[in-house]
Amino acid sequence: QVQLVESGGGVVQFGGSLRLSCAASGFSFSISTMEWYRQAPGKDRDLVARIFTTRATVYADSVQGRFTISRDDVKSTVYLQMTTLTPEDTAVYYCHVGPPYTGTDYWGQGTQVTVSS
Repeated sequence: QVQLVESGGGVVQFGGSLRLSCAASGFSFSISTMEWYRQAPGKDRDLVARIFTTRATVYADSVQGRFTISRDDVKSTVYLQMTTLTPEDTAVYYCHVGPPYTGTDYWGQGTQVTVSS
């Protein structure tokens, strides 16, 4: 079955950095577009970054220039390098894969990122 397991969250000070990882299994990772989303308390779950199999990337305006998404197809892992973090980046971060790469949407369990001011 499809599994997405995030790690790397934590508490970091304003201006700090974190690297999130998402280990994937149960589907053809190397031919799948992978995404990171985040959800702050009381807000919708929003797209943060997307990476295609070509390594082309898409970023939300709010993280452009500060976050970098990457992938390792040998390890079936997608990463999110986050720099210059602010309290507005505080959220639960989720890894996602969905159709047409999988039959339905799959989400990881989420990893909490808290940025203190």
